[in-house]
Amino acid sequence: MSPGDITSLLVSAERGDAGALDRVLPLIYEELLEIARRHLGRERAGHTLTPTALVHEAYLKLVDQTRVSWQERGQFLGVASVAMRRILVNHARDRRRLKRGGGDVLLPLTAGLEVAAPQEEPNADFIIRLDALLDRLSQWDRRAARVVECRYFAGLDVEETALALGMGTATVKRDWALARAWLLRELQGPPGAPTSD
Repeated sequence: MSPGDITSLLVSAERGDAGALDRVLPLIYEELLEIARRHLGRERAGHTLTPTALVHEAYLKLVDQTRVSWQERGQFLGVASVAMRRILVNHARDRRRLKRGGGDVLLPLTAGLEVAAPQEEPNADFIIRLDALLDRLSQWDRRAARVVECRYFAGLDVEETALALGMGTATVKRDWALARAWLLRELQGPPGAPTSD
């Protein structure tokens, strides 16, 4: 099926067709698996979630979404990626609760496409800290936070991000540069340190 057919199914889901999302899943399953692999690739070795389990958990959350107006494939993938991020953050919080001690490890941002590319195995504290920073960025600049979600978490390129968010590519590039610089500054400071917004 073409991206247009997927969009038609998403519009049908928006209009109340309960089975439309079930028909979308097989069409974009491989893309969702790739997003899940990308997320899990940033996690510690031996993570208890598999890409398949992460896709299925995220899909269950998407089926229950009532506040999203489904419009097209890129938007669906972006929302799915955010759902996967939330699942992994909750998993990290649960893991940290079970584990005593620890400590934050500062991990640098790369100058390339990735916002946060740990040189070491990421830990639960880092994942939770990055999630909190993205929430703060969203309060300050929702659009830039959405660009980070699409580029970093969903793995969309500039053009796909622009299409998913309904903005121009130049705007995506500016927001991406701004968000990366802000996140780098915040991650370089000690955890919990007051920062200027």
